[in-house]
Amino acid sequence: MFEEPAEARAFGGRALNEATHEDLEVYGVAELEERIAALQAEIERTKAQLAKKKAGRDAANALFGRLD
Repeated sequence: MFEEPAEARAFGGRALNEATHEDLEVYGVAELEERIAALQAEIERTKAQLAKKKAGRDAANALFGRLD
């Protein structure tokens, strides 16, 4: 079975941590709407990468068989 790398990685890194803890009170309505659009685009990009990785894993499992 195809496995992800075993090394531990910090989830999301510094940029995600900063973005999720940022004070939103300083932003106006338009800026908050832009932020939401940017975050939604990032979610879609992340979902596409996840689907790609799952497809690769499934293809490897189909070729080599599941070992779990």
